[in-house]
Amino acid sequence: MSMSAKIDPKGRLRIPANSLSALGDCAEFFITSEDGNSARVYPLVIWNEVEKRLAGTHLHNSNGLRLLSRAKYFGQIVAMDKQGRVLIPVVLRETADIKGEVDVLNYSKYLEIWNHTSFLKSLKRSSITALDEKTSTVRNRARLPIGFRFEPASESNSLSSPTVDRRLSLARR
Repeated sequence: MSMSAKIDPKGRLRIPANSLSALGDCAEFFITSEDGNSARVYPLVIWNEVEKRLAGTHLHNSNGLRLLSRAKYFGQIVAMDKQGRVLIPVVLRETADIKGEVDVLNYSKYLEIWNHTSFLKSLKRSSITALDEKTSTVRNRARLPIGFRFEPASESNSLSSPTVDRRLSLARR
């Protein structure tokens, strides 16, 4: 699920109540990034598990060490204040341009925070390919609501569209 939010002038994000309950109603978080383009907000308990897995894999795989190094560079432990806000680390606010209007993507174990304009550009750059659509359609055909199907986006779609290159639309009958 995705929702819009605002980062206040001091760099704080109010975690939406439904997202907070999905994350386990915790008060301490680890905020980090894999690439500096967005921020990930992990409950500290979940982050500790992720960190252990990454630390264990670096002995066998240098990618795990690179991910862990990036996470530690961008990351910071933060406590939620009484108003339900967390402070986004300065390095992430600057590198990912996280200020003002942001998009909050709600995953099962973390939140991902994007600058709204950067997120739309990222969607445009990583468009869904025919192979992605075929794989997704085959895997998810049974999970799509009745009457929904993928159809190519029209040329008139702009960057303000939530899904730039493909859209899930109600099939006209």
